[in-house]
Amino acid sequence: MLPYGRQTIEDDDIAAVTAALKADFLTTGPTVEAFERAFAGTVGAPHAAACSNGTAALHLAMLALDVKPGEAVIVPSITFLATANCARYVGADVIFADVDPESGLMTPATLAEAMGRVGDRRLRAVLPVHLRGDACDLPALARLAGEAGAVLVEDAPHAVGTTMNFGDMTEQIGDVRHSAMATFSFHPVKTIATGEGGMVTTGDPRLAERLRLLRSHGMVRPPGREPWWYEMPEPGFNYRLPDILCALGLSQLAKLPRFAARRRALAAAYGEALAPLAPAVRLAARPAWSDPVLHLMVALVDFEGLGRTRLEVVEALKAKGVGTQVHYIPVHRQPYYRNLYGPLDLPGAEAWYARCLSLPLYPGMADDDVGRVAEALRDVLGL
Repeated sequence: MLPYGRQTIEDDDIAAVTAALKADFLTTGPTVEAFERAFAGTVGAPHAAACSNGTAALHLAMLALDVKPGEAVIVPSITFLATANCARYVGADVIFADVDPESGLMTPATLAEAMGRVGDRRLRAVLPVHLRGDACDLPALARLAGEAGAVLVEDAPHAVGTTMNFGDMTEQIGDVRHSAMATFSFHPVKTIATGEGGMVTTGDPRLAERLRLLRSHGMVRPPGREPWWYEMPEPGFNYRLPDILCALGLSQLAKLPRFAARRRALAAAYGEALAPLAPAVRLAARPAWSDPVLHLMVALVDFEGLGRTRLEVVEALKAKGVGTQVHYIPVHRQPYYRNLYGPLDLPGAEAWYARCLSLPLYPGMADDDVGRVAEALRDVLGL
């Protein structure tokens, strides 16, 4: 069975974790700082703060910015629940932006439309999601957010390793040239894995310090006091990432070039293998400025035109040993948000959801697995 995503854990990863288990610190030790430094260096960010998972990374970003109840945060509706929920954790109102129906990404036009629905609330933050691993139009989104007095925070768990070019300079997701912070996840299906884990990158040393304080109960140790003394100026959370998982993260991070090359090669193979199935099946659109390390291989399938339901296709593919997933159900449809804000018409998000199907993509796939997936899809759809 080919799952839609899977971690790649090798003997040196196991050895790294074993060494961490034998070391003096299982948590709050030197391996945490080593992972932070290595990750910051890899993505070109001045600072990085590790935390327990990608959701914690988003929550910490909202806390570090001191987003307050009643303020507004704009997020795309096509994303995982956590992007919107992090705003609600701090009492902010979520304004859902529509997306490009072909790429699933927030665009300057959909952001501008969402800004028109903020009303008299203060717009505090905008959270574009680099869906699948493709980069949003960061310069344009940052310009719109800045003009409104808002801060841009990139939700980038899909995009470790992605590069982009908005002119003559190659940039990396996470280098925070256009944003206050970027957040990442190291869940097993992501490009690198720590089991569970997250990271926030920033160019602001004050934000970096605040992120580290808030991930550990908000505790500080004033200089000149007894060695056991600590104080809590404000409450934080236990969002620490242990040394054991950071050791795995360091080992995985060293493999990022190989993982990235493999994902790019598989993505290119999918482009060739699925081309004969167009227009009934098309890969999600790729922005011209984006050179992604794709986390998700999303095909847009004309289920209605083919006379097949998505469930029928998913089950038939499963019977042929091909696992799939759907990314994502529009968050504005969720009962909590529908009850809170009422119904919302976001045609781009609805069109994306109606057609999207995530196909297997992970470095451990064999060369002929892409052809196997394409052939199974052809047979199931009768193309």
